[in-house]
Amino acid sequence: VEERWEYPDNVGDCEDYALEKRKRLNQRGVPLGALSMTVARDANGGGHAVLTVVTDRGDFVLDNVEPRVLLWKEAELYFLKRQSQHDPNTWVSLVSG
Repeated sequence: VEERWEYPDNVGDCEDYALEKRKRLNQRGVPLGALSMTVARDANGGGHAVLTVVTDRGDFVLDNVEPRVLLWKEAELYFLKRQSQHDPNTWVSLVSG
């Protein structure tokens, strides 16, 4: 089945939950420029999506499999790319080299 990113009804996978978190935080006043969909690899090498929240205290990761809100440097993820803060239709590589 082809992967589809959509808002969850009752259940969903990682990107669906990240989309829902972004929507709810934006509805509560957090600007979309501070909320970036982020694609990574998890500890097992599988594809994973999280929401990154950019703040004046650092970039935090909201992950549906991690109960804690962590600074991106503390998350056990290998980050690949995330939405640009300036254009949500543009993805920025996070892989060096």
